Amino acid sequence: MHSAIHDTFGEPAEVLHLADSAKPEAKKGEALIRMVLSPIHNHDLWTVRGNYGYKPDLPAIGGTEALGVVEAVGEGVDAGMVGKRVAIAGVHGTWTEYFVAPANQLLPLPDSISDELGAQLIAMPFSAISLLEFLHVKEGDWVIQTAANGAVGKIFAALAQARGIHTLNLVRRDDAKAELEELGIENVLSIADDGWQKKAQAIIGKGGARAAIDSVGGALASDLCDLLGMEGLLVIFGTATGAPLQLSSGAMIMKHLTVKGFWGSKVSKELPPQERARLIGELVTLAMKGDLKLTAGGIYPLSDIAAAVKASLTSGRTGKIMLRP
Repeated sequence: MHSAIHDTFGEPAEVLHLADSAKPEAKKGEALIRMVLSPIHNHDLWTVRGNYGYKPDLPAIGGTEALGVVEAVGEGVDAGMVGKRVAIAGVHGTWTEYFVAPANQLLPLPDSISDELGAQLIAMPFSAISLLEFLHVKEGDWVIQTAANGAVGKIFAALAQARGIHTLNLVRRDDAKAELEELGIENVLSIADDGWQKKAQAIIGKGGARAAIDSVGGALASDLCDLLGMEGLLVIFGTATGAPLQLSSGAMIMKHLTVKGFWGSKVSKELPPQERARLIGELVTLAMKGDLKLTAGGIYPLSDIAAAVKASLTSGRTGKIMLRP
């Protein structure tokens, strides 16, 4: 079968290539999945570079999430699963024609959820809803998020709105601001505009925000500290700029602020099964109601993996780049 493979760690567009690999077989507790669509996530590219929390043995097939059809099942798995359209995330090696996955982690999808939505229904949405739970915010609270035009940002805003939680959504470009407003997301500010901090404070109010999420890094974290209220929480979710975090000592001390890191993979692994099921159920319900809108920014064949990666790294795209067999 054909797979997008890297034999060494490095820039994804340079090291990923199409190669033949052996078609796997489903073992006990597993299912063999025929891949239909598989998204390219930022953490997939960090893994290919060799600087993520997980480092695969080489050669390695890329990808960690996919939508596919169950082709066969291993021992102990219900044969009725064969032919089912399913979604799966948190596995390794989905950029291929066939892959195996734990059968108990598969999410069968209703017909009302499209392939494009189903292929990205778990990883980023689950990170967003887990992050929302991590903040321990309640109805009426304010949460500030940076990089709000990213996949997790858009999903987070929708999930928060569904729970009655207010979001202040920060972006770094005016066109990104316009994109979010077209999606119906409110309270969007561009940090490229002079005086955005005063506008932000006016929106949130004197009490400040209960929590803030930083996915950018650098000096922006200090601004977030200034916008937090007493006992506020700053969560570090990512670092788009790669710049070291800059914090406001005065705000940290006077407001008794707390700073925490959030790694979705760790949180997901530690989540009790019943809690995971509850959160997945909430995501599926929102998707079926049309309240969770996730689109593809382009669909590329595995044979065009280099172009797909370059498209994924292009700023301004409006949806997730997908791979197909």
